[in-house]
Amino acid sequence: MNDSEFHQLAEQLLSSIEEHIDNYEGDADIDCEINGGVMTLTFEDGSKIIINKQEAFHQIWLATKQGGYHYSYKNNEWICDRSGQEFKGVLANAIAFQSQEPFSF
Repeated sequence: MNDSEFHQLAEQLLSSIEEHIDNYEGDADIDCEINGGVMTLTFEDGSKIIINKQEAFHQIWLATKQGGYHYSYKNNEWICDRSGQEFKGVLANAIAFQSQEPFSF
């Protein structure tokens, strides 16, 4: 994967997350902000989830209250280097945990 392909895939992912957060119909108030390739989700209790692009490694990094994760694009999905879990599943669980509301993509 070259840098251009990475940026396109990463931007698609961030846009998809933003769209889901904007259309979220639950009771939790989740603020979504993107600045310079870093997405910050802020919850009512002040906790945050940070998602950022790591261009040098062609990875997406995810930081939550439950831990930090690094994802590489494999077989048309962002997959965690350590656990093998798919990005959106881990993110949905983290959002549900931090908002104390069910959440799915």
